[in-house]
Amino acid sequence: MPLVGRKLWRDFLKKFRDNVRNVAVIAHVDHGKTTLVDAMLRQSGIFGKMDKFTDRILDSNDLERERGITILAKNTSVVYNGVTINILDTPGHHDFGGEVERTLIMADGVMLLVDAAEGPLPQTRFVLKKALKLNLPVIVVINKIDRKDARPEEVLDEVYDLFIDMGADDGEIDFPVLFSDGRSGVAHNTLDDGSEDLKPLFDAIVKTVNPPLDTTHNPFILQVNNLDWDNFVGRIIVGRVLDGTVKKGQEIFVKGEGDITLPAKVVKLYAANELGRTEILEAMSGDIISIAGVEDVKIGDTIVDNKETPALPRIKVDEPTLAMNFRVNTGPLAGQEGKFVTSRQIRDRLMREAMMNVSIRVEETASTEIFRVVGRGELQMGILVETMRREGYELMLSKPEVVTREIHGKTYEPIERLRIDCDEQFMGAVTQMIGERKAKMLDMNVAGGRAKLIYAIPTRGLIGLHSKFLTETRGSGIMNSTFLEWEPMEGAMPGRTTGSMISDRMGNSTPYAIFNLQPRGPLFIGPGVKVYEGMIIGETPNGRDLAVNVTKGKKLTNMRASGKDDAVLLTPHKKLSLEECIEFIAEDELIEVTPESLRMRKLYLTSSDRAKTQGKNI
Repeated sequence: MPLVGRKLWRDFLKKFRDNVRNVAVIAHVDHGKTTLVDAMLRQSGIFGKMDKFTDRILDSNDLERERGITILAKNTSVVYNGVTINILDTPGHHDFGGEVERTLIMADGVMLLVDAAEGPLPQTRFVLKKALKLNLPVIVVINKIDRKDARPEEVLDEVYDLFIDMGADDGEIDFPVLFSDGRSGVAHNTLDDGSEDLKPLFDAIVKTVNPPLDTTHNPFILQVNNLDWDNFVGRIIVGRVLDGTVKKGQEIFVKGEGDITLPAKVVKLYAANELGRTEILEAMSGDIISIAGVEDVKIGDTIVDNKETPALPRIKVDEPTLAMNFRVNTGPLAGQEGKFVTSRQIRDRLMREAMMNVSIRVEETASTEIFRVVGRGELQMGILVETMRREGYELMLSKPEVVTREIHGKTYEPIERLRIDCDEQFMGAVTQMIGERKAKMLDMNVAGGRAKLIYAIPTRGLIGLHSKFLTETRGSGIMNSTFLEWEPMEGAMPGRTTGSMISDRMGNSTPYAIFNLQPRGPLFIGPGVKVYEGMIIGETPNGRDLAVNVTKGKKLTNMRASGKDDAVLLTPHKKLSLEECIEFIAEDELIEVTPESLRMRKLYLTSSDRAKTQGKNI
């Protein structure tokens, strides 16, 4: 056979890398992704090498472990029968959808987890839509079959309905189905097949997920999918080798925005293993790797070994829909609790976040002390702020506002697909509350004492809705939403019906003053708290703001001393979380965030300044 013929035949035989599979795990929030990945790692034997096993090992971020949700996409790998399975764990909340979209670009197939009791929820639809758009084969896993209220057969029917509703073709609907219990580490092809481990799941991954193409003969090319940081080697870029090979010490080029090409060098090369990274000398097409030594790089840049190789189209994710102003803390107590308080420090931190997260934008404003941050939702904003305060930052936040678009001379706003699951007895109150926010009902199903309602609702109608919904359903309701479409904006949205109780002076709150203010409305602070003029210390039910003296003490008299009075009985105050503060504040109010405290305040602290600006656009 001629040399050329032998080369073509050899290249054809090496067309696929059968010893590699790249699979992303996608699901709605709290459907058990990370727990199932734990079980896969455990059965790979890695936890036998550890001195102490910790559950949810991929949730390495403190906030992830505290909240029980995945915030940042991560990758790990296991080896099964000689096949390296790269597992990409993704967030489940729609506010972190940008992480999902970037992760799916690196995958050759997905595992779609669905709770055996709750069934498909809004984020299930969102992640499945992204997977089908990329033509990725899907393995459906009905998880948590150990739940007492599990209904796996019905949920599987709902999954089929979801595929049909999304326009899936016959090949896409012909997906493999497994039933799993992530906590016990068991997967079944059928509910009664007697399986005692995850072997059916591993077999399904190897069989269903396409192996990557072997294109090692092409020039090296990789797109920066994520960025990380290491205190020893500096910035680390994460991505999948799309073509060619790359070696430690190799000279490379970074192709950024605007046709900018910069030289760089691969200082260190890493592959993901079960518990982190391991240093390697070489990687080839289909491998998911990390590269250290490239400093001037952004997500979406293309890494090549040939200066003439064209850059790939930049990574695009769904547009953010919510904006908040991040301000320098100018309150009377500013600088007492934080390490980073200046506008330069806050700006640098926000710009670093925007560089690491393509679903967040940071925009300069006319003021050097105010930065407009645009993101996916209240939770994403809350996570960013909570992370910053734990790092030692002080700042102030404005009320969230919806991002709009101008289309053909009309203002368009984002619309969300909202799913409500609540007890039937609360359906009337929930329907009335949602209807006031310009929502349109798309579907309703009542069965077994539970009501499932689906609405199309403006994103601005969701601001401040969650806490009211929990109150109306006595904490038993479930509410989830995901982006649907853009529609023309129609009319004003009902605002907050309660007012703010405001401190009228500086000082420390006293039990005597709080006791006398309790009939006016619920308070947000207890005794002995440092307050200042303009600080919000409670809520009034009549919708009007009320300035009060919360520092007032008991006066001495000739009849008795202040310490001899009757015992003061205080009602426990209502301590708001960051997300609850974001929901509560009005347009003329701010949240003061420090490493130790959360305070709400008026934009203008003194009553005279507030009177001057009343009715003006602030």
